[in-house]
Amino acid sequence: MRAIITLFILFFAISFCTAQDVKYGVKAGMSISNMDYEGTPIVRNEHRNGFVFGVFIEYGLTEKLSLVPELQFSGEGANLEGFRNDYINLPVLLKYTFFEKLGLGIGPQAGLKVNKKNDGFKNMVFSGVGYIEYAITDEFALDARYNYGFSNVFDDEPGFPEAKTGVIQFGINYKI
Repeated sequence: MRAIITLFILFFAISFCTAQDVKYGVKAGMSISNMDYEGTPIVRNEHRNGFVFGVFIEYGLTEKLSLVPELQFSGEGANLEGFRNDYINLPVLLKYTFFEKLGLGIGPQAGLKVNKKNDGFKNMVFSGVGYIEYAITDEFALDARYNYGFSNVFDDEPGFPEAKTGVIQFGINYKI
């Protein structure tokens, strides 16, 4: 995880020094998370409502295309007490802007579990992210995204099923 944070800080520093079109910002919103099981679920599968907050940098590659790495906190998992997990996520998104107001993005995401250790859940998971963003003004934007888990969230132990997390997020972004 230190390596991921170091790379993120290095990316911020390089972007700040060399980029022509760089925008920084903060984001906040809500998440709706669920666990999708392979086979029979081990518990009743209720979604979890949580919150999301973080920071981002939008590095303009061309007039319409940008790279958007983020660092965010997200409550995920299922709604049962032992199945609620909180993650520090690092999505790196490629965004294409249509009509100056509408943007679509896609990219990978690494997540580090922060609230518990040795609880039967993996500490690091990987996902794919797709999102849509609508710019209200030059500073404020609304976004909706879906994170599809590629990794099994459970430790690879005999008797545990495979489960992946699906997360819907709705948020507001403020560019500084």
